Amino acid sequence: MTKIRIHSRLSELDRDQWQALRHSRYPFLDYDFLLTLESSGSIGQETGWLPYYIVAYNDTESDPIEWIVPAFIKTHSYGEYVFDWSWAEAYQHHGLAYYPKLLCAVPFTPSTGPRLLHGPNTSAEQLWPNITALLDQLCEQQSLSGWHINFLPATHALAITDEQHQPAMRHGCQFHWHNRGYTDFDHYLDTFTSRKRKSVRKERQKITQQGIQIHRKTGTEISTDDIEFFYQCYQMTYAQRRSRGYLNVDFFRQLLRDMSSQMLLVLAHDNDTPVAAALYFFDEHCLYGRYWGSLVDADALHFEACYYQGIEFCIERKLTRFDPGTQGEHKISRGFEPITTYSLHRLQHSDFHHAVHDFVHQEQQHIAQYQQQARSLLPFKID
Repeated sequence: MTKIRIHSRLSELDRDQWQALRHSRYPFLDYDFLLTLESSGSIGQETGWLPYYIVAYNDTESDPIEWIVPAFIKTHSYGEYVFDWSWAEAYQHHGLAYYPKLLCAVPFTPSTGPRLLHGPNTSAEQLWPNITALLDQLCEQQSLSGWHINFLPATHALAITDEQHQPAMRHGCQFHWHNRGYTDFDHYLDTFTSRKRKSVRKERQKITQQGIQIHRKTGTEISTDDIEFFYQCYQMTYAQRRSRGYLNVDFFRQLLRDMSSQMLLVLAHDNDTPVAAALYFFDEHCLYGRYWGSLVDADALHFEACYYQGIEFCIERKLTRFDPGTQGEHKISRGFEPITTYSLHRLQHSDFHHAVHDFVHQEQQHIAQYQQQARSLLPFKID
């Protein structure tokens, strides 16, 4: 018999059981990644991210956990990257409370990946329809305005979108790089038109012309001093926008201790002085570009540290995909192709849910047109 329990702290769950339910090394559902968010104070009651781990237990002693959905009760919409501020404003305009809401996502991480951990005898596609019915019940019991599942794989999203539940499926657009068996960076550039190829080479030459050296570090090569410097750069990016980064320095220090084997740090030096840094994560298939910052204004340095170094790393490690993060039409001319992201939304208020459902359906058409236009600007030769 299955029993559902809610845990407000990850430390209440056994690390080995959690890790055993993972079907890939996707870094952002690693026990240590989420635990570091909590223990560093980057999430918690005071931040508006209240952990709400939904766990299905069974009666067997050998395998007591059937599945886990990492979720959060949110009192705002910051750090989600699927923007629903206008929905919250509409609720407020009608005297209704949009917050708190239930969110199934990884905090501050707009990267597509699993949003459900489960055992080997079933699939996420089979489990999700029943889980979303449970999410409906939890929202009603806890007086939450609705549930949201952000950046989940397409097959999972389609499994949830059935006639019974009809959540609103929202599309987004990101730009990802795909490895088609390239042997080195020049091999990759051979797929470009002549003009675009020359443009990239000229851009990369600017780095050496400015006397900047680039170094890639992984695992134990990354030192505590490297992370301290990176954090300066990370906060500099936000300071330029007159804000502050969501994540504190303790978060990055703890990640270096517990997850360095899945971290890539790109450092830029001017002579012997570090001037910029970009931090990535990776698993067996994909590289994820996450954070960047620079203490100097050097021409083309952002493109080198955040894109070209990542592409070279993927080719060397034979990774199939590079997810550099959200936004950025400037990625198109460098070979990053438009892909569709998926999120699902179910509001408890039926009239608002129907309005949101209609809105995202119309938005999908605009996203499709935008992607078609973006594809026409890709730098590749026409095959």
